[in-house]
Amino acid sequence: MEHRVKVTVLDKKLFPELQAQYCAVPDSGKCPCYNVGDEFLFYRNDERDDFWHMGAGTLIKSGKTDDGVLQSPGTMHCGSQGVPFCSEAWDAISRYIYSALQGGAIMRGWTNDDKVMIACCNDGTRPVIFKVERIDVEE
Repeated sequence: MEHRVKVTVLDKKLFPELQAQYCAVPDSGKCPCYNVGDEFLFYRNDERDDFWHMGAGTLIKSGKTDDGVLQSPGTMHCGSQGVPFCSEAWDAISRYIYSALQGGAIMRGWTNDDKVMIACCNDGTRPVIFKVERIDVEE
């Protein structure tokens, strides 16, 4: 059986008081790399291995862009063609993606579905919340 993984951006949070206190750009706002509603589909088979390319080119549906998000020079929509996932997000969710691509239970006993995990990136002032779900494909 082949397994794919769908990653969906569920939410983006902002803690302006923490940005004001700790960030070099105190009003940097929400994450510019992802949009709520973004969907990504990861394959791992003989033709394609998205895990080893850190999700570059996996974006299948783009959510609505936030108003007022500061775009740093060179910031691009993560997961689009040739653009990998943000390193902070990848560090937080890649283990779940890898496990699911191998057919494993992502978080047995923690979530109400072994094929689903809710996780967030490591940015403490503007975290992005992801849903990671294993899709079983009958061959």
